[in-house]
Amino acid sequence: MLTVRYTEWDGSQQLRLSPDKIFEKFAEILSYTDDAGQARDWLLRNGLETDSIRIVGVDELLEMVRDEMRRRQSQYNIDHALDDLRERLDDAVEEEQNRRGPERSDRLDRLPRSLSAALTELDEHSFADDDARAVQRELREELDDIRRVEDFQREYGDLFDGPESLDYDEALELIGEMARLKQIEESLVSGNLPQIADDDVSDLLGEGAAQDLRNLRQVLLLLDGSGYLAQREGRVKLSPKGTRKIGQLALRDIYQAMMRDRAGGHSSDHRGLSEPRPERTRRYRYGDPLRLDVVRTLRNAMSRGSVDPIAIHPDDFEIQETVHLTTSSTVLLLDMSWSMSWEGRFAAGKRVAMAMESLIRTRFPRDYFAVVGFYTRATELRPKDLPETSWNMGDPFTNLQDGLRLGRELLRRHPSPNQYMIVITDGQPTAYFSRGRLYCEWPLSFGGLSMRAARETLKEVERVTRQGIVINTFMLDDSPSLRSFVEQMTRINKGRALFTRPDRLGEYLLVDYIAHKRKKV
Repeated sequence: MLTVRYTEWDGSQQLRLSPDKIFEKFAEILSYTDDAGQARDWLLRNGLETDSIRIVGVDELLEMVRDEMRRRQSQYNIDHALDDLRERLDDAVEEEQNRRGPERSDRLDRLPRSLSAALTELDEHSFADDDARAVQRELREELDDIRRVEDFQREYGDLFDGPESLDYDEALELIGEMARLKQIEESLVSGNLPQIADDDVSDLLGEGAAQDLRNLRQVLLLLDGSGYLAQREGRVKLSPKGTRKIGQLALRDIYQAMMRDRAGGHSSDHRGLSEPRPERTRRYRYGDPLRLDVVRTLRNAMSRGSVDPIAIHPDDFEIQETVHLTTSSTVLLLDMSWSMSWEGRFAAGKRVAMAMESLIRTRFPRDYFAVVGFYTRATELRPKDLPETSWNMGDPFTNLQDGLRLGRELLRRHPSPNQYMIVITDGQPTAYFSRGRLYCEWPLSFGGLSMRAARETLKEVERVTRQGIVINTFMLDDSPSLRSFVEQMTRINKGRALFTRPDRLGEYLLVDYIAHKRKKV
């Protein structure tokens, strides 16, 4: 009989993690930064939670170390750690002086208060008393450790103000423990986890902390060995495998959040690829492609009583439904201005861009898809660079005009029957080009429009419209000025505008894109 025993996780059990699970957490962090190295460092510092298992990071381990240091400081003092040794030396010197009688040594009366200095000075003294000489030699063998205690007292004595006074041996033990804790602290701060001795952590912080450290090491080992990251010029970067995985994860997360009952209403001229849907059938109508479902057709015939032989009539024909796919060319225009850093807007936009790139590459490879980022100017964003792209604080203006121009040029070079631009933005235009010169202007009032930037951008909307390109705008801000500007865009282009939240952007956008692609016939 098989017996299964469940116990509460206490950190001591063997941890089983997959590289993919760890990379999922890494990808979530990367969506808020533009640097894979920073994302890895964040994961190292903060740890992660997965499958109900919490793995502490360096910051929490550091706090454990510092708590132990503070506990010792508040519990112990080392002010009198050398008192017993000093008393032994003073007694020996007094015996030496008594032995000398009237020939007392002034030098012995003026020995330094520092125990190590006094012992060193006595090296040059010729003892008359054998017992005093023996004491001096015995203490002289402890000179290095005595100096350690004195140095520690000078540097850290004021920090140790606890009620419990330590003697010489106890002080040495404390100094050793503090040195080991300091070494652990420095290794954690530098991220050099392999340098930390497990025994030191177990002895000083407990077995639980030692297990936490082993778990964190395992996480980093799995992440670094997953093939998703690579070292380039001394920096951590995403590998091609990692870039693809980021897109797949973004697509998966968006699909999981979608509501199943969303329906599209876009027409199709039935040109392009078609996919049979064998699980869905219907009765044949004249002119339909004859994708016959043989089993259901025979069953229809038999249901009329035609059994031996089976007489099939055209009314018995049952055909498989098909989904006709239309090819399209799409450019996503992603606002990269400074305000997109608020409320997770840019992270949501970037995640959608990566998800769409993954979707089109895997399911609609005949479609063209490009991403254009626009801030003070516009630039094409390559798929491999998307995961490490971030909003631009150095160029904080919003040049949608240049984004539309670049998107129009890309679509001109990749013509198709259906051409779209998807604009993700949270603000109205504040920059534009005129006769090859860049102009930037702040709105006339808080929350108002930049009149010339808006006018030049709408001129570009007209050029886009003449090229037969439909613009669909997803607004991440509901300000009246942005609504007013986007309404003017839609009047010119006849596209659509939708206000949405960052956490719902992916659902709306991907459903909208797929709805353009298919119609059941």
